[in-house]
Formats: sequence, C-alpha cells, structure tokens
Amino acid sequence: MLYGYGLSLLQGAGVTLAVALASLAIAFVLGLAGATAKLSRSRLLRWAATAYTTVIRAVPDLVLMLLVFFGGQLLINEWAPKFGYDDYIDIDPFVAGVCTIGFIFGAYLTETFRGAFLAVPPGQREAALAFGMSAWQVLRRITMPQMLRHALPALSNNWLVLIKSTAIVSVIGLTDMMHKAGQAAGATRQPFLFYGAVALMYLAFTTLSEIGFHKLQQRLAIGVRRGSW
Repeated sequence: MLYGYGLSLLQGAGVTLAVALASLAIAFVLGLAGATAKLSRSRLLRWAATAYTTVIRAVPDLVLMLLVFFGGQLLINEWAPKFGYDDYIDIDPFVAGVCTIGFIFGAYLTETFRGAFLAVPPGQREAALAFGMSAWQVLRRITMPQMLRHALPALSNNWLVLIKSTAIVSVIGLTDMMHKAGQAAGATRQPFLFYGAVALMYLAFTTLSEIGFHKLQQRLAIGVRRGSW
C-alpha cells in the first residue's frame, strides 16, 4: 500500500515522538524556571524572564532552528580552536532540534505556569507554613498539585502545537517522519500519499494526547467541585 515505505515511516514517527517528548521535558523545566523568575522579587530575574519570553515568542520557529543548527555550528567551530580543540565539531540534528524546540516552548510554558501559580490562593500556602510544613512540603503537597490542575488546559494546547512543530526538524536533516515521507515521495512520485500518511500519523498523536490529557485532568480534579473551575 505504501510501496514498501511503511516501516520507514513508522521509524520516522518514532523519531518524531522522541523529539517531541524530549523537547517537552526541556520546555517544562525552562517553563518552571521562567515562571519562578517572573514571580521572584529580583528585578534582574524578572527582566531576564520577560526578555526571554518576549523575544522567543516573537521569532519564527524555523528561523531559530536554522540559527541554532547552522549558526551555532559555525560559532562553535570558530571558538573551539581558541580552547585547543582543532577537530571539526558536528552538531547532532536530534540534539539541535530538541534543544531548539524545548527552548521555544519553554517561553510559552513560562507564561502558562506563571498564571497557574497565581491562580493558587496564597492563603493556602500561608496556612500550610503556619501548620508547620517546610517550604518544600508546601511546594510538593499544596502548590504544585493545584498549579498543575490550573496549568493543564494550556499545557495540553502547548503540547499539541509542540508535537506538530517537530515537523521543522526535517529541514536540518533529522530523519523524522517528514524526512522519510519526503524521500518516499521523491522516489515514488506520490507526494499526496505519503504526506497524507504523515498527516494521519500526526492526527493519531494529537488524538491520543487529547484523550490522555482529558483523563489526567479528571484525575487532578478529584475532590474539586465543578463550580470552582
């Protein structure tokens, strides 16, 4: 049916999913760090986090991807000899793709987590501290569970956009399913077939993701009255 390229597309789909999950992990960490910086009392941290979210959200994803992969590679190889390293350094496309997408969506998750933290009533944290809990216990048992519940709708939307944004890694030579589909389409002259197959794979990923996030939202909402949503 796919002219023998079905397995190749599935392998590419595995690479796409790996890029998406690794990028989400980086974005999650950067988002938490950025939200913490924006809510801190330090003017310098707030300024740095604001600059990060403003600039990254304003620049197209493809531009950043090309800038990191090609520009970063030139910059590294220009500076490496100054530190005694004369061999040419090749940036791995997977690493470049994951770091770039994670860095981009870290800016979006910064705003998501900032709003979610602000949605948690401050009186609950104060009450927990007065009860004798440590700051770490308050964060783990009071703030984080409620923050995640508030952040989940926006987090799921960002994940759906992120997983579709992985398509741009094909431009730097990573053998994801878009790259595999391009090779198959070129060899068979059936672009509609193979790019249509990729579209269905992305649809499957996003549909399963929506089901998973819905179940997670139901789990986090246990004990919460609907009127408080």
